[in-house]
Amino acid sequence: MVNQKDQKTMKQFSKAFWVANSVELLERLAYYAVFIVITLYLSNVWGFTDIEAGAISGVFSACLYLLPTFVGAYADKIGFRTSILLAFALLTLGYFGLGLLPTLLEGAGLVSYGMKTTFTGLNSSHLRWSIVPVMTLIVIGGAFIKAVISGTVARETTTENRARGYAIFYMMVNIGAFTGKTVVDPLRKSMGDQGLVYLNFFAASMTLLALVAVFFFYQSVRTEGQGKSLKELWEGLIRVCKNGRLIALILIISGFWMIQSQMYATMPKYVIRMIGEDASPGWYANVNPLIVFVCVNFITSFMKKRTALTSMTIGMLIIPASAFVMSLGTQVGAGFILGLHPVAFMMIIGIAMQALAECFISPRFLEYFSLQAPKGEEGLYLGFSHLHSFFSYLFAFGLSGFLLDRYCPDPRLFSSPEAYTAATANAHYIWFVFVGIGLISAVALLIYGKVTRAIDRRRAEQ
Repeated sequence: MVNQKDQKTMKQFSKAFWVANSVELLERLAYYAVFIVITLYLSNVWGFTDIEAGAISGVFSACLYLLPTFVGAYADKIGFRTSILLAFALLTLGYFGLGLLPTLLEGAGLVSYGMKTTFTGLNSSHLRWSIVPVMTLIVIGGAFIKAVISGTVARETTTENRARGYAIFYMMVNIGAFTGKTVVDPLRKSMGDQGLVYLNFFAASMTLLALVAVFFFYQSVRTEGQGKSLKELWEGLIRVCKNGRLIALILIISGFWMIQSQMYATMPKYVIRMIGEDASPGWYANVNPLIVFVCVNFITSFMKKRTALTSMTIGMLIIPASAFVMSLGTQVGAGFILGLHPVAFMMIIGIAMQALAECFISPRFLEYFSLQAPKGEEGLYLGFSHLHSFFSYLFAFGLSGFLLDRYCPDPRLFSSPEAYTAATANAHYIWFVFVGIGLISAVALLIYGKVTRAIDRRRAEQ
């Protein structure tokens, strides 16, 4: 039964708004179901080494944060409806391809599935790289979605209901992220590595459902404004890159996201290799959106009288502590803690701490970033506000691959459990590296704050 308040909320927004938010939920569900185990999929199904899997997934995720601003300019020209249809068509083909290609290779006798994949040539074949064009489809489709769905929310709301509109959008993103990750572990545990393949068919079905919904129900009535041209966007990127204060902040905040991204780059392989197949990385990762959803509004309100830099600095001081907590999983003994393996328990605590850090950093970063933009160019500059994610994902996944290969390698490379135990004796060293990155970033932000405040004081006195 829909109450009067819900009916009023429904009437505040257009049909296009609700369709866009509904398909955003489906797209996030598909994306996070695949992305949380992307490095496992690349290594366990395709035979890529940890280093290769880290490099591929790093470029993949980095491009998802760099391209939307430029793709959004093209979407303005061809129209949002056409753009969303194109996006979901590409995503459906991409996810379906991620499931179909291994199935075809299995039929060709290059791989065989049990609870673990057995390679009969794929791991040494150039056919492994056929996955790259398929992942490119997902990158392009995902870039369109990032640009167009948030743009639809802006176009289909007014100044009176825009805050409410973005709150609904953010809720849909978190529901999709949470739900997508819950699908992973049951499939993987029941079907082994083949479950990682079938996961892509599930993702493809979600984006296909979104494609059908857009085709039949999405019709935007607000089409005014053609946005920026690609030339203007490129010139804007150059201006951002010449702004020393902004670039310094982007690089410093990238330290936070390098650690945060290990929830996808390192954590799934780490917990499965250290705990065993009973580990549930999808559920561990869900602690992040849950904590953010519950705490972000409270923390933002609590810190509203503090400067954006103060709030970000608190978050940056939390993040190295979170990585240190993650390292303790192999050091606190073999006994279970509250029914959880110590590695799992410490990982959950660390992820929760990272979520709290995110609540202090993310909302205020956007606020601070917008204040550094020249008057009248706030929107253009905010279009590049996620450059920190581009840099951090590009390097974080690559670094993760090297660290996993060195301290927590694939157990299939070893002939005996004893040899593997010896090889992973210092697996917790992985997290020490990220403790160091977090500490350097926190100190850098403290210095950044002092330097910028001194510069601003001198300018005010002139």
